[in-house]
Amino acid sequence: MVTHVSVGLLGLGTVGSGVVRMIEGNREELQHRVGCPVFIEKILVQNVEKERLVSINNEWLTQHPEDVIQNPNIQVVIEVMGGIELAREYITLALQNKKHVITANKDLMALYGAELLQVAHENECDLFYEASVAGGIPIIRSLVDGLASDKITKMMGIVNGTTNYILTKMDKQQRNYEEVLKEAQDLGYAEADPTSDVEGIDAARKMAILSTLGFSMHIHLDDVTVSGISKVTQEDLEYARQFGYTLKLIGNAKKDNGKVEISVEPTLLPDSHPLASVHNEYNAVYVYGESVGETMFFGPGAGQLPTATSVVSDLVAVVKNMRLGVNGKSVVAPQFDKQLKQPNEIDGKFFYRLYVKDEAGAFSSITSLFALHDISLEKLIQSPVDHKGVAEIVIVTHGTNKQQDSHVYNLLRDSEVVQEIKSHYRVEGA
Repeated sequence: MVTHVSVGLLGLGTVGSGVVRMIEGNREELQHRVGCPVFIEKILVQNVEKERLVSINNEWLTQHPEDVIQNPNIQVVIEVMGGIELAREYITLALQNKKHVITANKDLMALYGAELLQVAHENECDLFYEASVAGGIPIIRSLVDGLASDKITKMMGIVNGTTNYILTKMDKQQRNYEEVLKEAQDLGYAEADPTSDVEGIDAARKMAILSTLGFSMHIHLDDVTVSGISKVTQEDLEYARQFGYTLKLIGNAKKDNGKVEISVEPTLLPDSHPLASVHNEYNAVYVYGESVGETMFFGPGAGQLPTATSVVSDLVAVVKNMRLGVNGKSVVAPQFDKQLKQPNEIDGKFFYRLYVKDEAGAFSSITSLFALHDISLEKLIQSPVDHKGVAEIVIVTHGTNKQQDSHVYNLLRDSEVVQEIKSHYRVEGA
């Protein structure tokens, strides 16, 4: 019988400090939930002399990873150090030393999750990673447990708080991208190098993780079509408002007849769509199941305590498994072979903003290109711009497929009457 559990941490940054606060501050509640005391044994840090944002016992600190991953007193290792290759090495060694592992590392799990889960299975250890997607929202546990009896057909959501904050401020306060990005960096929502967030890479990693679980097939980061928000302008947002849409960076994963599509891209949502009302740094994931229908999970997508909450929830699950003697039994290999949709199988509507020559016949030339590929136009605005001899045409198409849309895009780009395709976005949800 397990009488107590000792925990080792790899890292003591923002999330690690939150984990320590929750374990130490909620000691009695935690013991009541799991049935035995939980103690912190060791914490790997780079500098033991550094001032901390959380009160700790200095005897916990070490600069030697083996003091955590090879420590015979430690049963559970929590990885909150970030990075990929070193974290992969430490987690692998910890699992091989028969230690259960909890990680908040979405980059690692998106790239090496299947490999690490296999190592965990071989060593009869748990590897949990709830905090790797959407911070404090229990979306992974919901897919694995709560919706396990259903067939998931679609998941779409806002899974990056930085980009949602930027787009919210641009839309609601009519501010430009560069100004809001600087504010997000000053507030700590965006990194000094924001590329991973604003170009959609962070969201793509999270969608790869969710798709692997929701569709029960190995989805790799390279399977996700990715586009970011760095080229979104006030003009785009203004036209979206005129048409009754809100622009969000949306992760979209859909399964039809055994084939899947996964993307992260700026997307126009009807103002009535639940995701359109998710603002600032908040995240939300919309899940469609054949039986349950539509469900939505909403909450803070990042931050010290929301993310730490997910980590400690995983810790509770690990300890309960220890007391039941069922660690390492939850890993289930994907059921289906991966089949990705071809462009002609991916349906959608599309938004175009074009600069065209303001001359006779230009408008009919544009519309004929859409008609040539059987794409009808749902909404259209034409107006002059300050540049002499230039008109702006804004279009939302009716439903088509990605292959047809790509053909039209290429024809417009090469057309003699089109000076520039200013914007091109997907339109989702009627």
